Amino acid sequence: MIRIGNGQGFWGDWLEAPVRLVEQGPLDYLILDYLAEVTMSVLQKQKQADPTRGYASDFPPLMARLAPKLKANKIKVVANAGGVNPRGCAEAVRKLAPELKIAVVTGDDLYDGIDDLMARGHEMRDMDTGAPLATVRDRIQSANAYIGAFPLAEALATGADVVIAGRSTDTALALAPMVHEFGWGPADYSLLASGTIAGHIVECGAQCTGGNSQCDWQTIPDMANIGYPIIEAEADGTFVITKHEGTGGRVTVDTVKEQLLYELGDPKRYLTPDCTADFTSIQLASDGENRVRVHGIVGSERPPTLKLSISFSDGWKSIGTLVYSAPDALAKARAADLIVRARLANLGLHFEEIRTEYFGVNACNGPVAPPSANPPEVQLRIGVRDADRKAVDRFTRELIPLVLNGPPGATGFGDGRPAVREIVAYWSALLPREEVTTSVEVFE
Repeated sequence: MIRIGNGQGFWGDWLEAPVRLVEQGPLDYLILDYLAEVTMSVLQKQKQADPTRGYASDFPPLMARLAPKLKANKIKVVANAGGVNPRGCAEAVRKLAPELKIAVVTGDDLYDGIDDLMARGHEMRDMDTGAPLATVRDRIQSANAYIGAFPLAEALATGADVVIAGRSTDTALALAPMVHEFGWGPADYSLLASGTIAGHIVECGAQCTGGNSQCDWQTIPDMANIGYPIIEAEADGTFVITKHEGTGGRVTVDTVKEQLLYELGDPKRYLTPDCTADFTSIQLASDGENRVRVHGIVGSERPPTLKLSISFSDGWKSIGTLVYSAPDALAKARAADLIVRARLANLGLHFEEIRTEYFGVNACNGPVAPPSANPPEVQLRIGVRDADRKAVDRFTRELIPLVLNGPPGATGFGDGRPAVREIVAYWSALLPREEVTTSVEVFE
């Protein structure tokens, strides 16, 4: 049995979580999931501005902080902190923690090869619209293939203390130690499906240990010290989801079920680079306090393609807010919205999209929100988007004047004009897996 703890659910998650996982109880592997679709475009922009950047900057100092305990307790780290610059990330770790042996997995970044792929007939059509990638070629900001667990397991086989990858799947981070330790092969479909589902359960960190849970959330103990999840994995594919003793949060069948539904499409065909997992085969059972045993999982062969995560520029947006207080807070906010829209029309400004929300009334629940005729305060939130940056910038100058020339009682304008921000859109496509070649490089 091996114990795999996940200490990050996204780049920006609780900095103390991985430290506590290492310090508060036994662990064999620490996995850290930093990447989301939009994160890749942010990192690509960083790298274009500075070739030494393009990775999760929180990761190297974390490795330096943990290095003595990682070495003393023989804990291995697997992370996708490399973003679009895994080698740069490894160099930064090596400078801060030279005692750690690092293995880097590359090959997922296809940004520089897009034109070659298109020239050879790969249209990489959007999975939602069917449009060919050529329609947004001049606006692409990042392009990465989701790679699976076997390249990461190959990196672990080098004896590395830390494995750094780019855009691996979230589930591969947990599956890789199982492939490495238990010798699972590419045709062990149900075993791979079990490891994949284990990775899916823990990929969002504390979301399966009581965080963001609707299951009697008021009674979840000590969320200030919430424990992050641990997989106790066995060679036969069964595993237990748990957390360190004495930590906050809660692990129950219900909290695990909630996470199983996260980002789930066809439950019988959960596709990954390593296998196809059948979520309808999952069996859950309580295994004691804060322990859920998972077994019975069935898998089938992997798909012939890999999914591409591509980001591209899709115009500009700006979002501004004002707060109106009672009496008549909602009426004031609605009047302010009408004034802004009238002034924009008088300027001849028309946007691809303009939206208004009233926080404190119906912004989150929309038409199903309970009626609130006279709320004590309302936040007016107006946003526009358009391909014309100048038009969006002009919008930013129409909200703040309402403080003096609009309805009474406006506040919350201390930050001044809202900023104009680039819209980064997501494009998903499929590519034959033979077009993606990974490699492992060791940094002693």
